[in-house]
Amino acid sequence: MENEFDSVFPKSYVMKGGEGPHSYAQNSTGQKSAIEAAKHHLQNAITKKFDLKAISASSENLICIADLGCSMGPNTFIAIQNIVEAIQLKYQSQNQSTPEILVFFNDQASNDFNTLFQNFPPNRNYFAAGIPGSFYGRLFPKQSLHLVHTSAALSWLSELPKELTDRSCGALNKGRIFYTNAPSEAYDAYQRQFKMDWEAFLQARAQELVDNGIMACLMNVINDIDFKVDLYLGKDFELLGSCPMDMAKLGLIQEEKVDTFNVPLCSLISSNLDLMKILETSEDFSIEQSEVMDNNCFVIPNIEYFVSRLRAVLEVLIENHFGVGIVDELFERFTEKVREFPKIMDVPKLKFHLFFVVLKRKVKA
Repeated sequence: MENEFDSVFPKSYVMKGGEGPHSYAQNSTGQKSAIEAAKHHLQNAITKKFDLKAISASSENLICIADLGCSMGPNTFIAIQNIVEAIQLKYQSQNQSTPEILVFFNDQASNDFNTLFQNFPPNRNYFAAGIPGSFYGRLFPKQSLHLVHTSAALSWLSELPKELTDRSCGALNKGRIFYTNAPSEAYDAYQRQFKMDWEAFLQARAQELVDNGIMACLMNVINDIDFKVDLYLGKDFELLGSCPMDMAKLGLIQEEKVDTFNVPLCSLISSNLDLMKILETSEDFSIEQSEVMDNNCFVIPNIEYFVSRLRAVLEVLIENHFGVGIVDELFERFTEKVREFPKIMDVPKLKFHLFFVVLKRKVKA
């Protein structure tokens, strides 16, 4: 019999830990800009949708918040502070004192929680705890959370579709690490996994949130993509993927290793229209607010930062698959390719948007 907690600890996809030059902590200003761009929408949602009666009916003067996919900071602290400030203002507007607040910071078990804990804001006005595990499974007791927040993390799949490495299947993604310009079978496999993951995510949160509890999700979406032009979202993964192929031709790594390596991201799958269809069919949540924002907040200052931000996201994944010996050379080769194709850094020209959606847990019958 399968234990309900087994799904919480699948193979981990985590960001580069520590605070070094290639760490996620030093290379996530784009994600920070997205959180800041969504601040007004998030606080407005709390002002209008956060139900104080739901708090008093479910707890003894305690508000429980979870930030899912927190990584190791500093962006999670910015998001949580935005949430806490909005909650405090709402209670003040009702001439009520704010209950104590407990924040759960969640990420995969192999996440660098040490760096997270070491960088907790010294003057924070909430209690804090770390919760390891995948948010595609249950993480918290039933009806224990009042507010859930997640930013960017839902772009990661729970696992890679198995068809991508099956040589007897048309979805085998040979010679590529992503699904751009891949066979339609590979794209379809990603899309099916994306849908299954979202359904699992909603099912888990439906059990953990109190009645009328809210969930705020921020992610990248794209409505169309044209592979016939020079620049499109996912081109960076194509360019990066050509580097291990070059190394395989030189005998530095095995070609089979390249054929079985795929990036478990769904950033081109998740159009806001497709996502809304999934959300609209949910029996557990109502859609309270949705906003599509432009991507002008993403600014790439130089080649070094462009390369390092991708390295911060993928280094652990690459090392787990190929071993630690190839990372430096792979990204040196990638840097040279970016120098030859600098327009790849022009992020505002890419046809993607930020999508912010607020869901409310329906009252159980």
